[in-house]
Amino acid sequence: MPRAVAINVAANTNLPGARGPVYPDGSFVYVPIPERESTVEPAPTYDDLGLTEHVPTDAHDLPVHLDPEFAGALDRESYTYGDPHGVKAGPLSRLDPGDFLLFYATLSRVDGAKQADETAREVEPARDWLAPEWGAYLVGEFEVADVLTGEEYREAGAATRERFASNAHARRDPFDAAVLVRGTDRSRLFDRAVPLSTPTAGADANRLVTDLSNDSGKGPWWRRVFRYDEDATEELREYVAADPAEWLG
Repeated sequence: MPRAVAINVAANTNLPGARGPVYPDGSFVYVPIPERESTVEPAPTYDDLGLTEHVPTDAHDLPVHLDPEFAGALDRESYTYGDPHGVKAGPLSRLDPGDFLLFYATLSRVDGAKQADETAREVEPARDWLAPEWGAYLVGEFEVADVLTGEEYREAGAATRERFASNAHARRDPFDAAVLVRGTDRSRLFDRAVPLSTPTAGADANRLVTDLSNDSGKGPWWRRVFRYDEDATEELREYVAADPAEWLG
């Protein structure tokens, strides 16, 4: 049976100075952080990717750190993630093929008749499980295909390295990832956010954190790594597949 790890990613109030939005229907926009290191080739900017509405004005021309990357989103074709920091690299390096790497982000609630898909014919009613102002939400997942430590990547042959060639850390000069993860084609960026916060306050963790993961939900839990054992992962996936209104009151 698979296990799971969930990590925090995406734009926040420090980088680039604003969180991505979550809309009344539960849809959201995935906004990555800026790229702060040298890269082999220029990275696209927020303006290039059509994300200027969701970042401060002084960030419009900043290059974007496209990590994680989700095939079909922001002009990406692969599912990869890399991290240079031991606090995440340790748990991620212990994932096996078939395990799950989940990504969560802090998102700011945007009220009113608006949703991420502006072409939708009808605006769905507001979800009463959304946290006020801001909250933490699962936004995507990888079904793990491969995991490499940074050292394994450096020593790997050309065919193996090519599988991670589009990853933001593989495109840095110099390469700096302590771990790299590639997802299978069953990986995905979610259509709707899955809440980790309660409907009462973004800073209050719900049962997906406090009951299922290794985390207590105390303090700034929305910055930490969550680990799920086999039984917890099975239950977590049931929650992810369900309407949050069915389990979060």
